[in-house]
Amino acid sequence: MPGLKTNERVGTRAVLRHCHMSATKARVVLNLIRGRDVDRATEILRDTPREAAEIIGKLLASAVANAVHNDGADAEDLYVSACYADEGVTLKRWRPRARGRATRIRKRSCHITIIVSRMPEERLLRRRSERQAAGAQRQRRVAESRRRADLAGRLSRRRHAAEAEAALAADAPDVQFEEEGEIGSPTAPVASEETTGAEALADAPDPADAPDLAADEDAGRGTAEVEGAAGAGAAESEKGE
Repeated sequence: MPGLKTNERVGTRAVLRHCHMSATKARVVLNLIRGRDVDRATEILRDTPREAAEIIGKLLASAVANAVHNDGADAEDLYVSACYADEGVTLKRWRPRARGRATRIRKRSCHITIIVSRMPEERLLRRRSERQAAGAQRQRRVAESRRRADLAGRLSRRRHAAEAEAALAADAPDVQFEEEGEIGSPTAPVASEETTGAEALADAPDPADAPDLAADEDAGRGTAEVEGAAGAGAAESEKGE
């Protein structure tokens, strides 16, 4: 039993007529996207370095727009169910050649048709499961990369802290004390207020020695008065003479 003809396929179509290109060149590109979902077909056409790829890409976008606008389909559920190129009108021209002869030039054209349809339910379920698995794997990779970045940051901070401590330890002067009690040494006695007071009391004169000091001062004063009286008596005797 023969299957459906190409022009009887169910779906939304877009047709480009009288394209100035041979059908053979267009079929090479159409074979790349037949049976592919719309997203994948668009990526293939974008990366294909052929002149027909740009034309067919625009035609595919037109077919998807027709399906979304006219049939209310979801663009993510569409795939290229059929695509073909038929030969169009061929223009015949002549080119002069040697010895008065002429060569025929055939300017070919074609009609390109692309049909997009909704993917079967099994394919949609498989595609959704694959996307969910890919999304979960992507999330795991992102979480793992973040964990590794966090761990690397922590190790870097610890390494910088250790380097800073080592630098401070290297820059600190090595103080060596020869004797105990040297100023600035850990074993040197610290002067307190009580020690300072004791030293002041030691330097102060003893109260027991105070009478001797007073006697010495009286003796000195008496000697000075006797010497002053003797000097005055000698002066009066000189005046009497």
